[in-house]
Amino acid sequence: MEDNALVLFQTDAVFRQRLTKQLDGMTLIFNEGGDTGRIAPEVAADITVILGNPDIGFTRRCPRLRWIQLQSAGTDGYVNGELGDNVQLTNATGSYGHGVSEHMLAQTLMLYKKLHLYRDEQNKSRWRTRGMVKSIQGAIVLVLGMGDIGGEYARRMKALGAYVIGLRRTPQPKPDFVDEQFLAEQLDEVLPRADIVALALPGVQATIGIISRARINNMKQGAIIINAGRGSAIDTPALCDALETGHLDGAALDVTDPEPLPTGHRLWSLENALITPHIAGGHNMKETTGYIMELNLENAGRFMRAEALKNLVDMQTGYRIP
Repeated sequence: MEDNALVLFQTDAVFRQRLTKQLDGMTLIFNEGGDTGRIAPEVAADITVILGNPDIGFTRRCPRLRWIQLQSAGTDGYVNGELGDNVQLTNATGSYGHGVSEHMLAQTLMLYKKLHLYRDEQNKSRWRTRGMVKSIQGAIVLVLGMGDIGGEYARRMKALGAYVIGLRRTPQPKPDFVDEQFLAEQLDEVLPRADIVALALPGVQATIGIISRARINNMKQGAIIINAGRGSAIDTPALCDALETGHLDGAALDVTDPEPLPTGHRLWSLENALITPHIAGGHNMKETTGYIMELNLENAGRFMRAEALKNLVDMQTGYRIP
């Protein structure tokens, strides 16, 4: 009987060499297309480590599985009893704050300066003004989810002169770049104050529908909303209504519900909706890829030395254990 480690993402020769050294004594299987359907039962039976985001159905074919290192910060589908009690789950929290927060900042500036509308005019060869724009300086920004991504976005907005309010799940010391901080149950108190509402929330039960129709209606007239967490956090029909009526000035969505956004959906045709296809994170920026690869390598070494793994996930909440 041998121990197999399965890698489900693109790698280069340097990473493979370093990982082989970290997992010395294990047989490494590089399945970089992520298709586990062709893995023979006898191979799956000896898999103890998976680096990547496998289908839950495949993990049930791996009775010796002891550790999964997700390449995502989100843990959707892997918690609440989906994995066996003997499996440790770690995520990639800490790898995405840089890239996703910059994406959110770019979206914010696009909406505030109407750059998306001017791009539309350019595509029609029209030279005309689209009217007044807004300034980030002095804007009240409410950030839902003050983890790595939300915290980095808050830091950048504060540097541009915004007044930043952070909302988080558990009590923590207030960072210097946040002006006020509240707990999630106080959302209804602070939501009407915000000019910009930014979501960086994971897809767990507590966040589904957190921006409901009632809360959208309670948002400030002319506010904008940015979502780089999970589409399930927002009531999509209610958001479309608010954008169509002008109650909200705009929405920038890297994630949607449903996702992928189907052809013909209302969101596609809304001029004040800015949509990107869930690409703020992932491996679309070399720095992000570097962070993720280093985390995989460090945790591989820790696993072999039977040390505590970084980014261990609480299997009940889906959040990283502090």
